[in-house]
Amino acid sequence: MRTVYREDHEQYRTQARRFIEREVLPHYAQWEDDGIVPKSLWIRAGTEGLLCPMLPEPYGGGGDFGHSAVLLEEFGRANCSSIGFALHSDIVAPYIHNYGTQAQRDAWLPPMVRGELIGAIAMTEPGTGSDLKAVRTTAQREGDEYVINGQKTFITNGQNAGIVIVVAKTDPDAGAKGISLICVEEGTPGFSKGRKLRKIGLHAADTSELFFENARVPVSNRLGEENSGFKYLMHELAQERLVIAVRAAAMIESFLARTIAYTRDRKIFGSSLLTYQNTRFKLAEAKAQFAMLRTFVDDCLARHLQRELTPERAAMAKLNASEMQCRLLDEFLQLHGGYGFMSEYQVGGAWVDARVGRIYGGSSEVMKEIIARTLEADLE
Repeated sequence: MRTVYREDHEQYRTQARRFIEREVLPHYAQWEDDGIVPKSLWIRAGTEGLLCPMLPEPYGGGGDFGHSAVLLEEFGRANCSSIGFALHSDIVAPYIHNYGTQAQRDAWLPPMVRGELIGAIAMTEPGTGSDLKAVRTTAQREGDEYVINGQKTFITNGQNAGIVIVVAKTDPDAGAKGISLICVEEGTPGFSKGRKLRKIGLHAADTSELFFENARVPVSNRLGEENSGFKYLMHELAQERLVIAVRAAAMIESFLARTIAYTRDRKIFGSSLLTYQNTRFKLAEAKAQFAMLRTFVDDCLARHLQRELTPERAAMAKLNASEMQCRLLDEFLQLHGGYGFMSEYQVGGAWVDARVGRIYGGSSEVMKEIIARTLEADLE
């Protein structure tokens, strides 16, 4: 039995599962073909309290990250991880709540909770990848405005977004100490959305290029203090990495169960595939590895609920979960044989979707570097 969740979390799970079964699964294949989720789904999710659940009153439902984790698990279990609710609710909204002014919170958070305003965060640029210190987008102050110039890419929710948190250099000569976070609203002159990018997986997640050509925004759109953006990013990235780990663990659990059921029913040479030692050993190993991952991720989740999750521990969770997800889903696909390559059984699509987990939120190599920085401290 898992002890990290309370009764109210499990009640929320039931609500989320019913919503997914009713509002998502019947249409998900079409959204994957379209490359975008309709805004009407966001409105329905907002009406049912499934957006930004960890925001306190009066903005949200007064929940905590446990409610967010339940949603992550249910979307992962249903293999609907393309839907960009998590980025909106667990990444963008917390930046605004934690670093925004009262006026910013009052203006942007209520419509985000209702699903009327969809959020995105623009970090990555062509050529920068995980190196946030190297961003080239600039925000030059002119009086009471910032003039933003630059380009962003691989931005989840980019097409649907009504508000984007832009990572920009307000002091280009200061490196990481010259980064600020500035909110840019849809319709701002000089801000445009590029093409909807085609990806090998997560097709329903609209992913875009964003362009800023002398885009003028009020200084009052800045989150927190000028030139403190990198510090804010480093603080919030631990939660983003835990989001990825929680979702990966849920997908492993779901497809382990599906693969056990498939191999039990699939006959080869007159016997169930599950009766063969190779199959049993592969699945036994997967179960043992997953049990250890689940224990560690739940421990990280419990620590985060107490605001005690460290950046290096979050990096460990993301590294282990994303690497294991790719490896085990490949094993599950193999056990499905030719049917694993067919969309009907979903394991092939899940395997492709999982691959980005080793890249976004900081690549596996970056996670190793974060962990490596603590090695000598362990000896003290």
